[in-house]
Amino acid sequence: MNKNELLITRIFDATVETVWKAWTDAETFKQWWGPKDFTCPSAKIDFRVGGKYLVAMHGPAGTEFDKDFWSTGTYREIDPMKKIAVTDSFADEKGNIVSAAHYGMSHTFPMESNVEISFEEQAGLPGGASKTKMTLYYPDTSGIEGKMLKNMKEGWNQSLDKLASFAEAL
Repeated sequence: MNKNELLITRIFDATVETVWKAWTDAETFKQWWGPKDFTCPSAKIDFRVGGKYLVAMHGPAGTEFDKDFWSTGTYREIDPMKKIAVTDSFADEKGNIVSAAHYGMSHTFPMESNVEISFEEQAGLPGGASKTKMTLYYPDTSGIEGKMLKNMKEGWNQSLDKLASFAEAL
């Protein structure tokens, strides 16, 4: 891994279909999106190549994060149950791309990032248990450095912890 990549791999105690749906169905997405103590009040997903998503996460009441943070992107590649390639940008509530500075973050944060999410069934487990290996990959995090990159990784891991709890409960 080079210093400008972000790679997170997780194993979920859930089927590929369940983890896939968590990323592709708006109502399911709302159940887990956002770091610990954040909620997802809105998620619109037009899941097709060329389609867009527009999602909000809302921070804990009484904190500096007690507001909606919107993001949007365009689906570039969909390989069902295997891979999603999508762009990722900060946005306003109408889906217009905005700078990270709009949310009080560094102006060095890129206006658009590419993200790949891959899904792989983990076969041959004791008792025939079904697990999914999911990999989240940002090939280039240039402009997201130091504390920003640490916070981004931590936020993703907290979101994926929520996804794990949600998926395993199904």
